Amino acid sequence: MANSNLSTAKKAKNDEFYTQYADIQNEIEAYLEYNSNVFRNKVVYCNCDDPFESNFFRYFVLNFMKLGLKRLITTSYKPSPIANTQLELFGDDQSLIKSKGRSKINANKFIINEVHKIASDGEFNLKAVANKLKANKNNEWTPLVGDGDFSSDECVNLLKQSDIVVTNPPFSLFRKYVKQLFDYNKTFVIISNKNSITYKEIFPVIKSNRMWVGTTSFNKDMLFISPEKVDPTNKPKTATRTVDGVVYLRSPSIWLTNLDHGRRHQPLPLMTMEENLKFSKHKEIKGKKKYDKYDNYDAIEVPFTDAIPSDYNGVMGVPISFLDKYNPDQFEIVGSDAYDESAPTKKYSKKEKVVDGKRMKSNTGTMGCVIREKRFGSGTYFDVGYPVRAVYKRIFIKHKGKAK
Repeated sequence: MANSNLSTAKKAKNDEFYTQYADIQNEIEAYLEYNSNVFRNKVVYCNCDDPFESNFFRYFVLNFMKLGLKRLITTSYKPSPIANTQLELFGDDQSLIKSKGRSKINANKFIINEVHKIASDGEFNLKAVANKLKANKNNEWTPLVGDGDFSSDECVNLLKQSDIVVTNPPFSLFRKYVKQLFDYNKTFVIISNKNSITYKEIFPVIKSNRMWVGTTSFNKDMLFISPEKVDPTNKPKTATRTVDGVVYLRSPSIWLTNLDHGRRHQPLPLMTMEENLKFSKHKEIKGKKKYDKYDNYDAIEVPFTDAIPSDYNGVMGVPISFLDKYNPDQFEIVGSDAYDESAPTKKYSKKEKVVDGKRMKSNTGTMGCVIREKRFGSGTYFDVGYPVRAVYKRIFIKHKGKAK
C-alpha cells in the first residue's frame, strides 16, 4: 500500500520525511488567493523544521516580503543529520559554543525578523541565503537548551509568540501535536495522514467545524523526500515513485487547517436520487432500484461523493474523501462509523461459517458499516442468517437544515 513506508516509520517513531517545496507552495498560495493579506504582519512558526533541510523554511524565507511576514521562527529536533555540518555558514555566532573534537549536534531555533531581497530563480543557494541572513543583526540563531520537542517549555514559549503554525508534524505524535495547537488557540496549516481524520481525538474537531481539510485534493498522493537514500527494490511499487531519477516516498496525506480558503465555500453540484440511479457514471449506482441501506446504521450507502443525492433528507454514509468537497453551508457532519458517538443499531460477532466446503470469515477487523449481500462470500459475517459485506470507513452527513 502507498502508506506502508509511513506506517512502518510511525511504529519505529521515525518521523524524518521532508515535504516537497511545490506541495507547500501550492497549498499556501491557495489561501493567498482567498485572502491576500492572510499572512501579513503575522508570526509564522515552523516548529518541526530544521532550516538546513526543510522546504517550509525555504518557502517562507523566499516569500518573506511577498507575504508581509512580521517574523519567521523555526525550530529543529536533536539530532539533525546535517545541521552542524553547515552551521558554519552562519558565521561565528557568539551564542554558539564551539566544542573540542567531534561537534555536538544541537537542536536550534532560528528567528528571522528581516529578509532582504533574494533571487528566486527556482534555485535555493543555502550558502548565499545564509550569508545574507547572517549579515542582518536583526535575526537570531541560537541552540535550544533541550532537544527541540514541540511540547518543551522553550518551544511552547515560541508557540505562544506565533500567529500561524505551518509544518509537517511528527506523525507518531500527531494527536498530541494537534491538541497542543487547540490548547493554545493557534491558527495552523499542517500535514497529516488521511486516516487521521477518523481518530477519536481528531474527528470531533472536524465535525464541530473547528478544523477542516486544506485545498489539496484527496486524490493526490503527496511525495516525500527521505533523508536516507531509498532503494525502490526494497519497497512495494505503490510505496515509491521515481521522478527524474529521484526516488520519493508516497503517502496518502492531506493538509489539515483552521485557516479559511475558498474551496470549502464552493457548493457541490449534485443530481437527485432518481437522476443518479439512471445516469450515474458509477456502476455501483446506475441501474439500481434504490440506494443500499446499512444493516447496522440508520443511513444509506453513498460510495462516491458525486453520487450524493440532492433530494435525500436522511443521513448518508460517504467516503472520508468527501471532506475535500465539504461545504459547511451545504452539509452537516453528524457522525462516523469509526467514532463511538455514532452507535450502530446492531452488532455482529465474528463467527465462521462453512460455505461450499470452504471456511469463510471476516477480513474487516473492527466492525464498521455493513450492507446486505445476495450471496455468501469471503469477508462477510455469517451469524446473522444472511450475508453482509463491510465497507471502508464512512462519515455520516446530511443536507444542511434537513431532518436527520
